Amino acid sequence: MAAHGIRFDETMAGPFALGATDTNEGADRGKSDKTTLSMHASVAIDDVDAFVADPNHLGSLTGTIDFGPFGDGLKAESGVFNLFSPTDHPDTKHMIYELAFEHEGKPFYLAGHKVVHNDRPFDLWPDTTTLFTKLYEGQDKSGPIAGAGVLSLGLVDLMKLVSTIRVTGTDDLIDKSAAMAKFGRFFMGELWDRYGPKVR
Repeated sequence: MAAHGIRFDETMAGPFALGATDTNEGADRGKSDKTTLSMHASVAIDDVDAFVADPNHLGSLTGTIDFGPFGDGLKAESGVFNLFSPTDHPDTKHMIYELAFEHEGKPFYLAGHKVVHNDRPFDLWPDTTTLFTKLYEGQDKSGPIAGAGVLSLGLVDLMKLVSTIRVTGTDDLIDKSAAMAKFGRFFMGELWDRYGPKVR
């Protein structure tokens, strides 16, 4: 039986600065200099069952990047997506978005993560929509940091994201509903584990 997957598009944007190595510093400088980076990402999960069973919940990412100093529509044809990836802290997980691209023939690697951790009241929304992002020279995160900043997902962009969610690998409505429900249960279950009320 063919695997059933999930795909959706997500756009995040925010202040970003070349030369910064800390994300908050880069955001502050980006605001001051009025430089913004936008990530237009397409998330692909080819097999929902395997994705849910995988402890790292690994998918793939492609897309384009708009950044004033580099230009708009920079194509990123490979990348990494992890949803609720474990960390060294049992109460913290990361949502990881990474894209490889080139500018003027030179490779760059944009790597961001959202910190999913219930450390203060009503922080689910900022946690799941704030991407702490660094730009590396080279093909991965081992290169020098070329820039940094903080991207975010706005309410309008969230509504657009929801409208792009689609099931792949089947045309059967029952199979599509089952795949969507499994992904939804996984997503909401992880959020409940992080942010739901705890039994004391």
